[in-house]
Amino acid sequence: MQGTYTLWLVYLSIAVAIGVSYTALNLASRLAHSHTRGIWLVGGAVAMGVGIWAMHCIGLLALSLPIQLTYSLPINLLSLAIAVLTSGFALMIVSGHTLSNARLAAGAIVMGAGISAMHYSGMASIRITPMLTYEPGLFAASIAIAIGASYAALWLAFKLRRGRSRMMVAARVAASVVMGVAISGMHYVGMAASKFAPGSYCLPGARLDNAWFAITLGIFALGIMAVTLLTVVYDAYLRRHLRDRNEAIEQAHAHARNATHTDALTGLPNRVAFLEAAERAIAEASIKDTQLAVMVLDVDRLKSINDSLGHQVGDELLLELARRLQGVLRHKDTLARLAGDEFTILATELRSARDAEAIAGKVLEALQRPFTAENVSIHPSVSIGISTYPLDGEAFDLLLRRASAAMRYTKDSARGSYRFYSTEMNSFNDDRLAMESELRRALEVGEMVLHYQPKVDIATNRIRSAEALIRWRHPTRGLVPPNLFIPVAEETGLIVPLGEWVLRQACMQVRAWLDSGMTPLRIAVNLSAKQFRHADLAAVVKSALDDAALEPGYIELELTESAVMDDPEQSAATLQALSAMGVHISIDDFGTGYSSLSYLRRFPLDKLKIDRSFIRDLMNDPDDVSIVKAIISLAHSLRLRVVAEGVETAEQLEFLREVGCDQYQGFYCSPAVPAEAFATLVTRLRAERPELTEADMLRTQSRLSAFIPEPVR
Repeated sequence: MQGTYTLWLVYLSIAVAIGVSYTALNLASRLAHSHTRGIWLVGGAVAMGVGIWAMHCIGLLALSLPIQLTYSLPINLLSLAIAVLTSGFALMIVSGHTLSNARLAAGAIVMGAGISAMHYSGMASIRITPMLTYEPGLFAASIAIAIGASYAALWLAFKLRRGRSRMMVAARVAASVVMGVAISGMHYVGMAASKFAPGSYCLPGARLDNAWFAITLGIFALGIMAVTLLTVVYDAYLRRHLRDRNEAIEQAHAHARNATHTDALTGLPNRVAFLEAAERAIAEASIKDTQLAVMVLDVDRLKSINDSLGHQVGDELLLELARRLQGVLRHKDTLARLAGDEFTILATELRSARDAEAIAGKVLEALQRPFTAENVSIHPSVSIGISTYPLDGEAFDLLLRRASAAMRYTKDSARGSYRFYSTEMNSFNDDRLAMESELRRALEVGEMVLHYQPKVDIATNRIRSAEALIRWRHPTRGLVPPNLFIPVAEETGLIVPLGEWVLRQACMQVRAWLDSGMTPLRIAVNLSAKQFRHADLAAVVKSALDDAALEPGYIELELTESAVMDDPEQSAATLQALSAMGVHISIDDFGTGYSSLSYLRRFPLDKLKIDRSFIRDLMNDPDDVSIVKAIISLAHSLRLRVVAEGVETAEQLEFLREVGCDQYQGFYCSPAVPAEAFATLVTRLRAERPELTEADMLRTQSRLSAFIPEPVR
């Protein structure tokens, strides 16, 4: 008995086969990435099994015979079960981590046999007599095709299970077409092997409308596979979203850990990271019986650089300093930044202190070349303190404290070099702490006194003014010079109340001299950078003058270049407010900072003071001669008077007279002396020369003087 095929049903069966193949490839991909393999294996086996079974059923329904076929539903359901089990087996094969050739071949044989069993059990569900027979050659060919198609399907599913790129998707689509055609080919070869005897007729059983049932079955199978694919896609999306979220959380944790372990400016390890590295290094050193060194480096004069050139330049300096240090250190050493101007080096696997000394020498050598920032050449130095394990301690905290103590000792006694920790440094630092405590008490109980050093007019040899210099009359230390306690006051912030005390005391002293009938005299008071930056400076100055009932012209405020060059715009406003009051203003230690001439022209100044470092070697150093001449010429071109400090010899004074310097102060005339001795000195010297009038004293050199009314004579 011969039959014919309905072509559109044949095409539908092939489409279902291709859909099954594409679903299988995507399920293999999902199983390779999923942690819930059991659920995907069961669901995937059902979806694939229904698809393969539906494809064979549609292919069978595509056959039209002269008789109406009937079917045994139990046997058909058995073929469905075989399809599901075979699909589950295939998915298990391709979801493994590896797929050897032997395993692939065995899997293809089992899967091919399963597909063949499903097909021929489906054919056996036809209730027809006499029973179907099969042409042996085509029967064997169908089984061979099933095994070959299974081999190709398993290999492709395993190879194409990973990746989500467009190329991978295209490869899966192409592989699905090949697999679908191969599976369909097996079915139709198996159908060709089936022989219906002439005169056959069907026994009672289920009758199906071939077209409608095939369409329904196709839609059902394709629907199940579509739902499966959508589930695969959605699960992949959820997995990807979860993975992205976990990666974001891990990155956030890594960033947070990095932020807590890294210095924001330089990217170097911070104190937390350095502590962890040091503890590990100490543990290793104790095991290996080696030494290590903790070095604390403090950048000298960084504050002055920040004050004069701005914090951006200071930051650039720190970055370049970090790069140079990293360039000379060994790979086993750790460089960290613990504070604003403080770096720390952990040098491990040392044989002796000489190794640490060699590293410190390389560090100092690396800083010999000048740094350049905003066209300014900067020559910073570092003071280094070194402690070693186990000689100076076995705990990191102790080693760090002792290295810091050595650094502070170096900074005070041998700035720009290095020192190893020694026990006498403890007393040095203890003394420093004691000085801080005693300094606070000294302000409260009145141990501070002012000494006065005269400023002499070079042309007339008259004393026109004096500088008030603070001294500390300590009950046990004696008279403490300012170079010992001013740095402590700067570090602790005591410089602000200390500076205000000097200002008020100087004003009261001038008032006392005037009341005693002494000829008018102007007193210069030094302002620290911190005091100058206080918002209420002008109010404090006015209050001090009012309390002493003193005209502003009796006071001269001396500021360093670094103080006024930090935020020049604000400095100009503050200086104009002070100058408008009638207070005289001068720049102290001129030539040692980083002045901008464009701003210097804008500041309402009266004087420039040449730093003593240029006067000391004036008679022997041609460079100092050139600098002094240049400063005097510059000042006079800006209508400013010039004061030279540190004059100690007649030769120095004569040179200053020849180059046109206006005033001098120094030991050649007199050291700074107490108020009573100063009054006696002034009275004696003025008895020999004409006295100044009050009008002479109050007149200011500032360019704002044109707007300041003359005092009443």
